[in-house]
Amino acid sequence: MQDDFNDPLWRTVLSGAQMLFVAFGALVLMPLITGLDPNVALFTAGLGTILFQVVTGRQVPVFLASSFAFITPIILAKGQFGLAATMGGIVAAGFVYTFLGLAVKIKGTGFIDRMLPPVVIGPVVISIGLAMAPIAANMAMGKAGDGTELIPYKTAMLISMPALLTTLIVAVFGKGIFRLVPIISGVLVGFALAFYFGVVDTAKIAAAPWLELPKFTAPEFNWQAILFIVPVALAPAIEHIGGVIAVGSVTGRDYLKKPGLHRTLLGDGIATSVAGLFGGPPNTTYAEVTGAVMLTKNYNPKIMTWAAIFAIVLAFIGKFGALLQSIPVPVMGGILCLLFGSIAAVGMNTLIRHKVDLSEARNLVIVSVTLVFGIGGVLVGTGTGPDDVGLKGIALCAIVAIALNLLLPGNDSWKRKADGEIDI
Repeated sequence: MQDDFNDPLWRTVLSGAQMLFVAFGALVLMPLITGLDPNVALFTAGLGTILFQVVTGRQVPVFLASSFAFITPIILAKGQFGLAATMGGIVAAGFVYTFLGLAVKIKGTGFIDRMLPPVVIGPVVISIGLAMAPIAANMAMGKAGDGTELIPYKTAMLISMPALLTTLIVAVFGKGIFRLVPIISGVLVGFALAFYFGVVDTAKIAAAPWLELPKFTAPEFNWQAILFIVPVALAPAIEHIGGVIAVGSVTGRDYLKKPGLHRTLLGDGIATSVAGLFGGPPNTTYAEVTGAVMLTKNYNPKIMTWAAIFAIVLAFIGKFGALLQSIPVPVMGGILCLLFGSIAAVGMNTLIRHKVDLSEARNLVIVSVTLVFGIGGVLVGTGTGPDDVGLKGIALCAIVAIALNLLLPGNDSWKRKADGEIDI
């Protein structure tokens, strides 16, 4: 493993463009689903990646962008509290990473292992995927999240299903770099079909200026919105740890020790809080980019700087943002049928890989209650009115899972690794 990266500048720049291409599909998909501005998401992904590199001393080759764990909470929070208050919640969510980083610095990485064992991680991740399944199904059928028809059913299915099929084929049979871009492949096919069926609004694309400031939104700090969104940050924090471990296994370096998990969590937390300040989605590490690093064997963190620069530049191209926002919902819905299911599958794999025994009463209780609270729509709070305070969905199930694990006897019954070692 080489320590000095002396690649020619042109090769580093080209690799950076390639990394953004790999991450692009998932990066813009999240804001398009939640109704956020994709240009703002591009800007905050680029800015967040640069801030992460500053905090970690430019040692870790990762790219930070839109976290799918926040999709449902953002949609619900926007409807209940408004966009500005939702952004305030995202700013606060970034501090969860900072707190976890501080705890890791004081207690060591074993702290995460004890608080978030597989029996907690698994059902929370499953809930993230399955709670969003109705959104994917509605979009695939040409409906809005609330079931309102936007595009006729037959037309929508003729767009969404080929988009899904293309994504599946590229993910399974794609070779080389193409295997890493199934989302973009599906979007291109779905978008082409949408043009054919005449459901793309080209007027907005024509009217958009070439150069335009992204539509930034300043946060508003509403304590109800903060309490609603902050607990969700536990799930992408888990995702972050897994991402850092994964890229470390690819590059042959232990990033949990250098620059340290506390620094990577801090960097991700700052990136997420800054995203909220501008009106962008929370950030997380991208597995697609880790796969590209493994495939190209280019471990130079500078390529992520260039990927971030390209993302920021694209954010100021108005027509590009209008083009993204013109993508009809069936295109995204078809792809999301795979994507949300994949998230749930990752959670199931966590339980299987760690051999969580569901015949044990405590494990069965934790998994069962977490799944029902996360997927079933249970609300715990003062009421169901617009001014009432409550927790539901992913935020609620994450807190419940952690609390049950800490309170029920036998929380050290599963086989632990040596103190300080994590396997997410």
